[in-house]
Amino acid sequence: MIIIKVLFTLKFQEEEYDRIRDLGYEVIFNSEGKKSTLDKMTQEELDSIDVLVTYNSFNKLDISKMKNLKFIQLGSTGFDQVPKDKIINRNIILSNNKGGYSIPMAEWIILNILQIYKNTKQFYLNQSNKIWQQDSTILDVYGKRIGFLGTGTIAMEAAKRLKSFGVEIWGCNTDGRDLKYFDKCVSKDSMNDIFKECDIVVSTMPATKETEKIINKEKFELMKNNSVFINVGRGKIVDEQDLIDYASKFKGIALDVFEEEPLSQDSPLWDMKNVIITPHNSWVSQQNSLRSFNLFYNNLKKFIDNKEPINIVEIKKGY
Repeated sequence: MIIIKVLFTLKFQEEEYDRIRDLGYEVIFNSEGKKSTLDKMTQEELDSIDVLVTYNSFNKLDISKMKNLKFIQLGSTGFDQVPKDKIINRNIILSNNKGGYSIPMAEWIILNILQIYKNTKQFYLNQSNKIWQQDSTILDVYGKRIGFLGTGTIAMEAAKRLKSFGVEIWGCNTDGRDLKYFDKCVSKDSMNDIFKECDIVVSTMPATKETEKIINKEKFELMKNNSVFINVGRGKIVDEQDLIDYASKFKGIALDVFEEEPLSQDSPLWDMKNVIITPHNSWVSQQNSLRSFNLFYNNLKKFIDNKEPINIVEIKKGY
């Protein structure tokens, strides 16, 4: 009987590893954290690994030495940390954790739309200073038009939940294909329609060579005065200096991702009253581990059954 070995650098409960063993795998755990000994694995040990389940162990693990490696399952959605050439040259299957963090990120989007429209940032400040002051500028989300740049799982989960607010939802994807929960979808060639026509613009796009700084002053110029801009996708999609220059145009801006992270303490964004900043934290949830493990389990089952795993990354396309 051929033994298929899977190296986990992500920690799960022993019962969960037992479920993987029941599929027919030999499970090896070696943390990618501070106590990692990945860089001390022998060549014989590295040669024996068929599958790698990891978030980012590539600074400690040279996959070019893993001669039998056939499949990498990432715990992340993004894959900037991956040594792409080493994977392409050997035709290693690479799957990401697409959808694994979509629910908490969708909730983050809705939270910040409401915080901006209900001006909670100012109310929190007033509370800390014991100021009793009503605000007549509060807006309803009801009746607004919300546009998503990218209609992947994050946008889908957000759109599903936002429908109950009585909003109109637009989306922009590669070919303008219609999707559930979206009232209208446009192609990437018509992306400007989202900026022109929507009250709230939410970026959930992946970062590629084509999308780097695609959201810039030309796009901000198109947006309505007193509109809202939200970025929960990738920081490099936005020209940050242009956003700073146009920030006063917006009722509110919510950012979880930035061109450089952590955000420099010198950035003017910190001090802008209409900007909400979170430290790339929108994906965090106590249920992430369960969601991720379920995806890993199903993909490992497919792999050992000689079926194609889901969420295979097309490295050359960038997503």
